[in-house]
Amino acid sequence: MASAILDPVTGVEDAPRTDPGADSRPDPRGLGGRFWRLWSASAVSNLADGIVKIALPLIAVGLTSSPVLVAGVVAAFSLPWLLFALPAGALVDRLDRRRVMLAANTLRAGLFGATAVAVALDAGSIWLLYLVAFGAGVAETLYDTSAQSILPQVVPRELLPRANGQLHAVELAANQFVGPPLAGFLVAASAALALAGPAGLWAVAVAALLLVGGRFRVERNGPTTLRADIAEGVRFLWRHRLLRTLATMVGGSNLITSAIFAVLVLYAVGPGSAMRLTEPGYGLLLTTIAAGIVLGSLVAGRIEKLLGRARALGVSVVAMAAVVGVPALSTNPFVIGAVFFGGGILLAAWNVITISLRQRITPDRLLGRVNSSYRLLAWGSIPIGALAGGLLAELFGLRAVFAIMGVLAFTLLFGMLQVTDANIDAAERDAAN
Repeated sequence: MASAILDPVTGVEDAPRTDPGADSRPDPRGLGGRFWRLWSASAVSNLADGIVKIALPLIAVGLTSSPVLVAGVVAAFSLPWLLFALPAGALVDRLDRRRVMLAANTLRAGLFGATAVAVALDAGSIWLLYLVAFGAGVAETLYDTSAQSILPQVVPRELLPRANGQLHAVELAANQFVGPPLAGFLVAASAALALAGPAGLWAVAVAALLLVGGRFRVERNGPTTLRADIAEGVRFLWRHRLLRTLATMVGGSNLITSAIFAVLVLYAVGPGSAMRLTEPGYGLLLTTIAAGIVLGSLVAGRIEKLLGRARALGVSVVAMAAVVGVPALSTNPFVIGAVFFGGGILLAAWNVITISLRQRITPDRLLGRVNSSYRLLAWGSIPIGALAGGLLAELFGLRAVFAIMGVLAFTLLFGMLQVTDANIDAAERDAAN
């Protein structure tokens, strides 16, 4: 039976964490049939994401050699998190979360399908890529906020770490393990095919989501304005020192990693590049970090028990710094791939631990808005980092970007002064009272 959660801000009893219409059929894995249908939809949708995030920069390289313009595609894709994250969270808390996910994937399928036709007709340009990247990014703000917010309505809160581990594993396997090399092969075959493939996958994800039965609209206490809803979510995050610190640390991490990954394609691909990889080879290089993240998602619970939550998070920051800085020290793809793999394991532990914590200590009726406020800090820095990476590469060269960002990554360890096991335990106790 689902237990009600008392909102520490308003004192109003929140909606149950699991939907009353949850599957009653036995599930040997304990997470329920609806979770595994949601898991399937996430797998297909994230495979499309994985192709897109690699295909768009590769297609851009065929249209321009400017680091700034190539990095601009990454910036356009992530800019909506800076512009629309807060309204997206408010909408997710007002609407049925599954229907929002359906609408977002339908929009992405239509957008990429139309762009594939345009490219096939030789009507493609770097500016068209900017437009499609921005449109897909807007849809992503709605889909991803809904996907994280719907989970406590599908599984009991005590199973959230396990559910997040399973979801994170398949999302990263699809997004970064299967998607990148597949994107390389698709772009090598045809830019139009590399755009049409994700469109078809998002259409399949829509079909899978239609099989996830139930109502996923959180009950509200009364009518409010969109502005008031956004302000309530922002206040909750801002007043919660632990969540605010974690969001700020992720924002810094994403700024740093987006700076290096925005220009890594120029460092790695082509006969004149430092690493001299082919497009498929570049995709395979990125699968090493994805493989580490997939493995880390499955063993995150063991890492947490072995190190404790705070120590595991601190080690993850060091691992991120290694991932960012290694291309400055070596151009050997095997060395870089090995560091990417090891870093990925610990980066996955960070994600599983922090996402589960956020879902446990945030009331359901605020979860969409808190998730979007968190991601505004966490992901709003991505376009800034991407543009910074392009500018630094123009001014100082590609290798300097990795060195500068590697040093900056270690400054995130200051956040661990607040992220302690005692503070994490206290936050969970406050949410349960």
